[in-house]
Amino acid sequence: MAHPVMFDPDDPALERVRVVCLAYPGAQERISHGRPNFYTVRTFCYFGGGERRGPGDWLAHDQAIMVRPDPDDAPALRQDARFFVPAYLGASGWLGIDLADAAWDEIAELIDASFRVTAPAQLVRQLA
Repeated sequence: MAHPVMFDPDDPALERVRVVCLAYPGAQERISHGRPNFYTVRTFCYFGGGERRGPGDWLAHDQAIMVRPDPDDAPALRQDARFFVPAYLGASGWLGIDLADAAWDEIAELIDASFRVTAPAQLVRQLA
C-alpha cells in the first residue's frame, strides 16, 4: 500500500529546501513515505515529518527538515528546545527543526552537515 502524499508540491518552503539540497554533488529527490526526501546514496534531508509525543499523541511538522547532525554538534542540538526527535528516525540519530524556528543560513548549515555525514567521501570531497 502506497503512502499518501503529505505535502504541497508548490510549497515555497519546500522549494527553498529543494534549492539548497539539490545544489550538492550527486543529490537527487524522491518521495518516500509520502514526503520529499533528498539523497545521494543515503538520505541526507527529509522535508516534513512527525513527532510521537506519547501513546496516540502525534505532532505533525509539515514545514520542517529532518537531518543527521554532525556527531560533534548533536549533543548541543538535542539540548536546543527548537529541535525535536522525529518518529522512526530519531533512534538513528536524526533531528528535526521547524523552518519557522531557524534562519535560512542555519537551515543550510544543518543540511550541509547532514550531507557530509551521509554522503560518500568522493562526493564530500567535491565540496569547495
